[in-house]
Amino acid sequence: MTYQLHQVAGGVPVKMWTRGVPIEDEARQQLENAARLPIIYKHIAAMPDVHYGIGATVGSVIPTVKAVIPAAVGVDIGCGMMACKTTLHANDLPDNLGPVRAAIEKAVPHGLTPRHHGRDRGSWDTPPDEADVAWRALAPEFEALCQDYPRLAKTNNYRHLGTLGTGNHFIEVCLDEHGSVWFMLHSGSRGVGNAIGTMFIQLAKQDAEQHQRNLPDQDLAYFEEGSKYFGDYVRAVGWAQKFARANREVMMHRVVNAVRQVITKPFEAHMEAVNCHHNYVSRETHFGQDVLLTRKGAVSAKAGELGIIPGSMGAKSYIVRGKGNPESFMSCSHGAGRAMSRTKAKKLFTVADQIAATEGVECRKDANVIDEIPMAYKDIDAVMLAQQDLVEVVYTLKQVVCVKG
Repeated sequence: MTYQLHQVAGGVPVKMWTRGVPIEDEARQQLENAARLPIIYKHIAAMPDVHYGIGATVGSVIPTVKAVIPAAVGVDIGCGMMACKTTLHANDLPDNLGPVRAAIEKAVPHGLTPRHHGRDRGSWDTPPDEADVAWRALAPEFEALCQDYPRLAKTNNYRHLGTLGTGNHFIEVCLDEHGSVWFMLHSGSRGVGNAIGTMFIQLAKQDAEQHQRNLPDQDLAYFEEGSKYFGDYVRAVGWAQKFARANREVMMHRVVNAVRQVITKPFEAHMEAVNCHHNYVSRETHFGQDVLLTRKGAVSAKAGELGIIPGSMGAKSYIVRGKGNPESFMSCSHGAGRAMSRTKAKKLFTVADQIAATEGVECRKDANVIDEIPMAYKDIDAVMLAQQDLVEVVYTLKQVVCVKG
């Protein structure tokens, strides 16, 4: 047994895959708060990258019966990873990777322009054909949502499809241990997902106030099946997850074509490809019970299922195969997990530290990305060691190019 069992007074236990990995007291308290909700089934699973989050703990797997907690899913609905292996080898990459990075940055909108400072550089001015095609598949369901919730029509939706965003979202060119070139990216449902999450989190809090629920934390307000908003939220969150998956697919298409403009040698992509969420809710059956399983900063790791566990800007990442461990609700970590807040990282580290930590990686090395410095994250090797019974490593990747918003 590699997990540690944490008993919670007045709640279900928490099974924690955190041996050898630090966990803050605030994160432990958040897990205990969730464990005391009457809608939780059996136990909560905490992954080795677990850390304090807004609403619910990042790196937690929460099974609920006939109820759903919008803040446990969060506002970056469907956030996740996509990776694809190519026929290119390390020897095919140019010595100077600057033009590769520049081509990717040109092909995929990234970053954010503050409000009232002109057009948002993180969205499309004129969306490309591949975004149009993807949007046509999403539009009918979105229009139906907008009829019930008109404020969603005013969000960034169509113009965000195929764009990266900010924060810990990234696009990378990586090499595996055999020298094969991979493209990997991390993003979610962008502005429209944020709007859906924010709106329903607020509605859940209002609902809890009306029904005088005694919640350990207002952020854990939930909708019960049969209530006014339950079905609407499940429908909206399902659509946002489709948007997030399509968003990654459009971006990957753009990345592959961008690299082809720099590397003239013909190559094939998608020799092997993985596209997985790590902030989402799905209907699943565990221990014989139908549940709504929320993975907040966790990846599905059913037996034989491929997943992605990224490190940081200067650390290794892993393509993994799930072992289908029932105790973790067939889940694994979604990354290394933050070891400190963005604010603390900016106070502790300098641009010189960032340059040293990302040596050998073609990436931004300025003051605005210090919060993403590798030292702000947990040790990915310790995280992988703590979850040996959840996944096996298929490929080990190391980035040579990293694009950040």
